[in-house]
Amino acid sequence: MRSAPLGFFDSGVGGLTVVRAAQHLLPHEDIVYLGDTARVPYGSKSPETIREFAAQDVRFLMDHGVKAIVIACNTATAHALPALREEFDLPILGVIGPGVEATLADPDTERVGIIATRGTIRSHAYQHALAQRRTGLILHAQAAPLLVPLIEEDWLEHPATEAALHTYLDPMVDKGIDALLLACTHYPLLMPVLRSFLPDEIRLVDSASTCAIHLSEELSRLDLLNDSTDPGTLQIHLTDLSEQFEMLARRFLNHPPGKIRRATL
Repeated sequence: MRSAPLGFFDSGVGGLTVVRAAQHLLPHEDIVYLGDTARVPYGSKSPETIREFAAQDVRFLMDHGVKAIVIACNTATAHALPALREEFDLPILGVIGPGVEATLADPDTERVGIIATRGTIRSHAYQHALAQRRTGLILHAQAAPLLVPLIEEDWLEHPATEAALHTYLDPMVDKGIDALLLACTHYPLLMPVLRSFLPDEIRLVDSASTCAIHLSEELSRLDLLNDSTDPGTLQIHLTDLSEQFEMLARRFLNHPPGKIRRATL
């Protein structure tokens, strides 16, 4: 099983930021990525529908012989991870647990800001996980619905993006947050602009890099690390193909995505 590929899925292509982080840490692993772009976003769907879609995504990846699966989507992790682990007999990881653990890695952290899509904030998954692991935390959770479309327009340094970030984050900064958890896989692309105006003492935690670190640790623990010395390969499958999705895939990976295949679920 060590030479089998890793599977990743998301409702769109934002989860490729998790793939990018994984490729950096695990350069010899082959990866199969599924983006359910025909049904994006999952955040506007009911929890039951999200679980149904996520199970279909897992079956697609299992058909490609993967040894482990990463849910590279905060909404799907929040609503489907326990059910998927119960139904399928292979390691399945989500992005929420690693992000929470990284947020709490500093024992002095007392006030945590969370920004995410409406679906993730409404699920209270991060709020519950943080509160269960450390009592006395003060949490400030903010849905930031404008950020994903701004990122997908490549307006990372546009005044509109900075204005939206100030609107969402200034109240948290005024309340003295110690850490800001970026609870959407699109948001790592905002790190440079966030660092340009947030106070230095606010620690930024993104769910993409923390998930990749957790994946590496789990593969090592399970003795599933690929022992090949060859560079890993990446297959991208999308349920709907368009020039926009190909452009976004390039942006999230920070390199050409190669041939993108059409997936049928």
